[in-house]
Amino acid sequence: MASTSSPKTFVNLKQLQCPYHEWATLIEDHHAGDMICPECGLVVGDRIVDVGSEWRTFSNEKDSKDNCRVGASENPLLDGTDLSTCISVGTGSASFDESGRPLYSSRRQVNSSDRALLSAFREIAQMADRLNLPKMIVDRADTLFKKVHVTKSLKGRSNDAIASACLYIACRQENVPRTFKEICAISKISKKEIGRVFKLILKTLETSVDLITSGDFMSRFCSSLGLSAAIQRTATQIANRAVDLDIVPGRSPISVAAAAIYMASQASADKKNHKEIGDISGVAEATIKQSYRLMIPRAHDLFPEDFNFACPIEQLPQQ
Repeated sequence: MASTSSPKTFVNLKQLQCPYHEWATLIEDHHAGDMICPECGLVVGDRIVDVGSEWRTFSNEKDSKDNCRVGASENPLLDGTDLSTCISVGTGSASFDESGRPLYSSRRQVNSSDRALLSAFREIAQMADRLNLPKMIVDRADTLFKKVHVTKSLKGRSNDAIASACLYIACRQENVPRTFKEICAISKISKKEIGRVFKLILKTLETSVDLITSGDFMSRFCSSLGLSAAIQRTATQIANRAVDLDIVPGRSPISVAAAAIYMASQASADKKNHKEIGDISGVAEATIKQSYRLMIPRAHDLFPEDFNFACPIEQLPQQ
């Protein structure tokens, strides 16, 4: 008996409806590929093509997504768009030539420019991770490094120095500034070299950064010292008034901030000494004392009127 096979038919989902309940909205069974009427349970259409995502997950977590089959995300900062195929080194004898060198190497598939960019991006990510910086800062630093790399204006400079300077600029532009000492502490480059490259990048890219103030560091320093919000507000006002009254001419905003924190804490019940503040801010104890010595004669003009003194101004340390 000859077998007969029904010809393939294509179902138009827009015209598909239950013959007995034309008003009903059909329900799609994704596992079976059926369109079912919710009123009577009639299978109106079968073998519907699933147009959803194709990947499967083999992870142990129930709600996790495993998108490894679609490859890595595209990186617009790389010339090859990061869509090259990487061939791992084999372990069998057929993977090596007579001299023992691997026959297939993914290094040949990535040009030298992309290799330098990937190395710099990796360094920036590691430094940002040590400083607990968000990905937004990392992306901006990567973009700055890419612009410098394309212009080729800093040839001869270390890529690590350029990466450190780009991270410093990115922090300044995103209003979460870090000091040169903090960047230097998590990189392999000296503070002087980072400063030189920083100025060259600003000149090359014709960009600028906002001037840093004492208030940019105040919340971070006070939080690290465990000081209250009231002391932080007082220290911020002391630093701002000291700058407005030109009491600390030529002093860096970081040293002014450290001296203001010392003054505010000494007038409160939660006192901090020079060493504790210096360890957090990166300012030398002698520098804090010099700035404080300039501010203490005008202490009456610096403190806010509503400050709750635990120690009167007359009893504050004089140096």
